[in-house]
Amino acid sequence: QVQLVESGGGLVQAGGSLRLSCAASGRTFSTYVMGWFRQVSGKEREFVAAVMWSIGLTNVAESVKGRFTISRDNTKNMVYLQMNSLKPEDTAVYYCAATTTQRWPPGTGKDAYGYWGQGTQVTVSS
Repeated sequence: QVQLVESGGGLVQAGGSLRLSCAASGRTFSTYVMGWFRQVSGKEREFVAAVMWSIGLTNVAESVKGRFTISRDNTKNMVYLQMNSLKPEDTAVYYCAATTTQRWPPGTGKDAYGYWGQGTQVTVSS
């Protein structure tokens, strides 16, 4: 089992920045990929970014490419999502996810991940 806890969400004005953090615990040695998703009420959960746990390869959704950066710190079992130039349409609950499936790039559907955090709200005001 892998446990994930997100933090760092909040309210920010358009054009601002936030950094989300995800603390991983449990059987983290079995983790292959960590990812970030977001979800607006009534809509499907949307892939945002993923990072290969071992060597740090990244994959970022086109909708946020150039504005969002995913990174990880293996020594601290942490994954980060740096979000710059935020837009009101970035408003969502952001979820950290993990998978032990050895596939790269990972699938972008939520079914590609077996472990999830509780989510953190990000609200971008116009």
